[in-house]
Amino acid sequence: MDELPLEQVRTLLAVVDEGTFDAAAAALHVTPSAVSQRVKALEQRTGRVLLMRTKPVRPTESGEVVLRFARQLARLERDARAGLGMGTADGQGPVRLPMAVNADSLATWFLPVLSRVPQDPPVCFELYREDESHTTALLREGQVMAAVTSSPDPVAGCTVRALGLARYLPVASPGFAARHFTGDLAADLREAPTIVFDRRDDLQDAFVRTLTGDGTGASAARHQVPTSEGFRDAVAAGLGWGLVPEPQAQPLLRAGALVRLAPGRTLDVPLYWQQWKLDSPALAVVARLVAETAREALLPPGKPGSGGPAAGDRSR
Repeated sequence: MDELPLEQVRTLLAVVDEGTFDAAAAALHVTPSAVSQRVKALEQRTGRVLLMRTKPVRPTESGEVVLRFARQLARLERDARAGLGMGTADGQGPVRLPMAVNADSLATWFLPVLSRVPQDPPVCFELYREDESHTTALLREGQVMAAVTSSPDPVAGCTVRALGLARYLPVASPGFAARHFTGDLAADLREAPTIVFDRRDDLQDAFVRTLTGDGTGASAARHQVPTSEGFRDAVAAGLGWGLVPEPQAQPLLRAGALVRLAPGRTLDVPLYWQQWKLDSPALAVVARLVAETAREALLPPGKPGSGGPAAGDRSR
């Protein structure tokens, strides 16, 4: 009774992916009654409730464990078939690697990694742009196989590797700086309009706290711009000040479109690579290339700038 019947595990995965028992039955070409019986049998075998019967259905914490196993099993089967030249069991073609990446990494250094991945056998990438808290949820549920994250704490069933530090520069347009900054930087940053990625982005607040030392963050006057390129362009357009990734800021600084608000001060965000503990050749290649590219694009781990490493939950 210790075994997890694969037919029941795959049925549970279909119910979650399709959202309802009826939709899973159609996808599996069986009756809804058969789907219900398989899920109930798996719950009896595990002694746990695996699904909340909502619309759409949602996995319980125990259900997430089984789902992660089901997705890992499916990936292993696809890798094995691709390695044997048999194609995939579900006719989906190439090996697919779902990964979660924060927006700033995606806009600066991550995409070149994918261009270096060999395409024999073919590999397709499914990228999720998510914040750190949702990234870990995607790993836990098995929605993604790997993630670039700011969390050093490994999700159960995952390994974690330090990649390096992403450096951010506090910048503004010359006109904005002339209007809003009088010489008392900490006080000015608490009053001047700022750009944030979304409501969870506290990067600007973290930087201001390094100056004030009293827990005071940036101004409440905030513009939300939820793309990395749009964030940079909003700062350059003079809507507010913000912390821009160094690779994006430097060309605009050289062109005179941006100025640094605190020369010599930066904020560094530690980044990590988390992935399933899974013997997947394609995933192993991506992990190696991610580490190599990060060494070239990021600062070495443990060498923060004068602003210190950032802490907290950010979506950038």
